[in-house]
Amino acid sequence: MIVPIGAVFLALLINYGLLEGVGVLCQPLMRPLWRTPGRSAIDAVASFVGSYSIGLLITNRVYQSGQYSAREAAIIATGFSTVSATFMIIVAKTLNLMSMWNLYFWLTLLITFTVTAITVRLPPLSRMDDETTHQEAPVANGQRLTRAWQESLTAAESAPGLLRSVAINFKEGMLMTMSILPSILSVGLLGLLLAKHTPVFDWLGLIFYPLIALFGIEEASQLAQATASGLAEMFLPALLMADATLPARFAAGVISVSSILFFSASIPCILSTTIPLSVGRIVIIWLIRTMLSLTLAIPAGYFAAWVAG
Repeated sequence: MIVPIGAVFLALLINYGLLEGVGVLCQPLMRPLWRTPGRSAIDAVASFVGSYSIGLLITNRVYQSGQYSAREAAIIATGFSTVSATFMIIVAKTLNLMSMWNLYFWLTLLITFTVTAITVRLPPLSRMDDETTHQEAPVANGQRLTRAWQESLTAAESAPGLLRSVAINFKEGMLMTMSILPSILSVGLLGLLLAKHTPVFDWLGLIFYPLIALFGIEEASQLAQATASGLAEMFLPALLMADATLPARFAAGVISVSSILFFSASIPCILSTTIPLSVGRIVIIWLIRTMLSLTLAIPAGYFAAWVAG
């Protein structure tokens, strides 16, 4: 339901100058840190405030129009399209972290995008094709606000009428929904069956155990298995660690968000787009993100326990 309904409002985000204006303003931040155009800030905000499916819909539209390279689209899809802030509340409630919501929210936000900044500089993302037909032009110092205003007005003048734009976006939203549903029902179901009825994720958890044990977490084995289960469904780490000590609970809450990629929804959504990412490549990116997230999330968990007294 979110995709076709969200697609209706997508016209206001990408067709009438907001994308171009924000792109010019955010260029000095996005390009050096995450190696993406300034306009990708809209994708990140849409994912975090709304839904990753809406963020992916924006990314796919902009990629198809030639304004993102394959590498930029892949970075945005695997690094910015995280679960929404509203779903983070459910994670925090499950892990009994609502008493420190502000700390949890801001540390998770910081860790998620720090991990993305590191991941873009590592294979496989760093080796993807970076050619694009409509490269974002650099802006001279002192002219950024003027240029942003001009770009926004130009885009608004050349945009189609609102009703036509809404109709086009709704049609594309329906097409994406039809692409997502089979993927979720097949790839997502397979991931959940592997998590519930096989020891695959227990074995996968062994990869993370040495790193977690290095930090001295009491429930190292439990957290390793919970972390691995996040590949099947992002909510599983929160469910599995609900009764753990505060550092372990906090780390699980951060990892479930910062890992971003999971088989029950986000991976099928990415596969339904035209972004050239295979399942194998996505799993490698998930593994790198999860390792980096653990390295930052466990100290954050100890810090949260210290703050809590």
